[in-house]
Amino acid sequence: MGERKKRIGIVLSDKMQNTVVVQGETIIQHPVYKKYIKQRKKYYADNQIGAKTGDKVRIIETRPLSAMKRWQVIEVIK
Repeated sequence: MGERKKRIGIVLSDKMQNTVVVQGETIIQHPVYKKYIKQRKKYYADNQIGAKTGDKVRIIETRPLSAMKRWQVIEVIK
């Protein structure tokens, strides 16, 4: 087996119980125009640590916890 996927992102919302919405950002190069583009994606993560809106967090992939939750907050960076 391989390593579990890890992402770093900003917490957008903490209004749910034990769940936060984390926005991850990756930078890719356009295949034709060679310009760099930011791609953003939302992840629903289990929040047992107590991360708040605006925190920078590290999340790790886990088994499905609900219909949308497949990630877990492992540490608050800032």
